[in-house]
Amino acid sequence: MTDRRNHSQRVAASRAGFSERTARRLDADPRLPSQRKPARGRTVPDPLEAVWEPILVPILSRDPAVQAVTLLRHLQLNDPDAFPDDRVRRTLERRVRDWRALHGPERDVIFRQTPEPGRMALSDFTDARGLGVTIAEQPLAHRLYHFVLAYSGWEHAAVVLGGESFPALAENLQNALWTLGGVPQEHRTDSLSAAYRNLDAHAAADITRRYESFCGHYGMLASRNNPGEAHENGSIEAHNNHLKVALDQALILRGSRDFPDLASWRRFVDEVVARRNRRREAAARIEMAALRPLPARRTTDFTEVVARVTKTGGFLVHSVFYSAPSQLIGQRLRVHVHDDRIEAFLGATHVVTHPRRRGRGDGVRVHCVNYRHVIHALRRKPQALAGSIYRDGLFPRSEYAEAWAALSAALPRRDACRRMVDLLGLAHDEGCEAELASLIADTLGQGALPEALALKRRLEPRRRVLPDDTPVALTDLASFDALLEGSA
Repeated sequence: MTDRRNHSQRVAASRAGFSERTARRLDADPRLPSQRKPARGRTVPDPLEAVWEPILVPILSRDPAVQAVTLLRHLQLNDPDAFPDDRVRRTLERRVRDWRALHGPERDVIFRQTPEPGRMALSDFTDARGLGVTIAEQPLAHRLYHFVLAYSGWEHAAVVLGGESFPALAENLQNALWTLGGVPQEHRTDSLSAAYRNLDAHAAADITRRYESFCGHYGMLASRNNPGEAHENGSIEAHNNHLKVALDQALILRGSRDFPDLASWRRFVDEVVARRNRRREAAARIEMAALRPLPARRTTDFTEVVARVTKTGGFLVHSVFYSAPSQLIGQRLRVHVHDDRIEAFLGATHVVTHPRRRGRGDGVRVHCVNYRHVIHALRRKPQALAGSIYRDGLFPRSEYAEAWAALSAALPRRDACRRMVDLLGLAHDEGCEAELASLIADTLGQGALPEALALKRRLEPRRRVLPDDTPVALTDLASFDALLEGSA
C-alpha cells in the first residue's frame, strides 16, 4: 500500500502484482470482500406488487388451501388488462409456496417406528388386475390379500376373487396365522369395511361384532390407521408394491401370464411368496419365538345366510341363484358364504357346495347350476331345456355348449332338446364328463352331430377274458393250529 503514495495507480498495482482494475476497486472500497455485503435487488419490477398484500394475502389467510392458479384466475377476472395472460403464473406459484412455508398451517410429522418382535401384524388388500393374469385365456379380475409381520417382514398372500369382505379377511388371516404357527399381539388394518363400519358416524363401537369376536378368539388387539393416512400402515403398503413387482418379474420369467385354472395361479403365488420368505428366515426365527401360541381350533371365517329351496330347484344368496337337489325343495338351508365358495347345510348335514358367484350391477340375475341336480327332472321334461333361464349354466364344459349350438341349429327344437338331455344324462350316469366332452369335440370336428347312444358304445370299457387255468393254492388249516400253539 505504500507504493501508492509515491507512484501512480497503474505502477503501484503492477508492483503489488494485481491488475489496474483491482487497484481501482480497492481505492473505491478498501474493505475485504468478506466484509462487504452484496447489494441485491430486483432486476425487473415486481408484477405482483400492487395486488399481493392488499388482495392475495387476505385470501390466503382465510384459506391457505387455495391454489395459485385460482388466485391468478381471480386477478384476471377483476382486472383483465393488468393480467392478460399466464406469464406471472410461475412467479405467483413461488410466492404462494413461500407464503405457506412462513405463514401456513402446521403440517403432520411422520414418526418412524422401531418394530418389536411379535408385536404387530398388518393385513391389507391390493388390486392385482395390473398383473394381467388370465385363466384359460380369460382375464381374471381379482385382489391379493396380503399379511405381513412388521418386524421380520414375513408375509402371506392369497388370491381373493371378491371384494374386501369379512370372509376373505377372516379365512386368509387364519390361514396366515396357522401357517406362521403363532399369534402376534396386535393386528392392524386400514379402514376395511370387512372389519369396521365406516358408514355410521354415530356408532359408539366402531369395530364390528364379527371382527371383534375373531380377534378375541386369537387374543389379538385390533387396531387401524387413521382414515386417509396410508403412511401409518407403511410396513404393508410398501410390501404390497414389492410383492406385485416380484410377481410381475416371475411372470416375465415364466413366459406366459395365462394359467389353466385358478388353482395353478394360486400355487404360483404361494411359490413366489415362499421364495421371498426364505430371505427372512433369520429375522422370522426371532419373531416366531416372541409370538403367542395358537388357540386349540380355528374360528368362524364365513357369513351365514338362511335360504329356502324354491320349486325352481334352487335358492338365492346375495341375488345369485344356486341349484340344489330336488329332494331339498321346500327346506330351509343354512348357507355358509366364503370368499370363493358357498356351502349349504340341512341342519348339521352338508348338502350342497358351489363356487361363489357375484351379482351383476345391471340387474340381470346370475345363475350357478349343477346339471346333476336337475337332470332327472329334465329327462321327464326335455323341452324345458330350450327356454330355461339358466340353460347356458347347465353345461359343465364348453364342449357341451358347442354341442347344443350345433344341435339347435341343425335339428328341430324337440329333437335338439332330447339329444342334449341324453348327453347330459350320459355324463351323469357314467361319471364320464371329461371323457364325453372329448368325444363330443371329436364328433363335431368331423362335421357330425353327437348322439348319446353312439357315444356310449365308445365309452364302454374293453372286455377282458380271464384265463381258465388260474391256479389257486388253498392254505392247510393245520397251519393255523400250529400258529396258535406257538403263540401259547
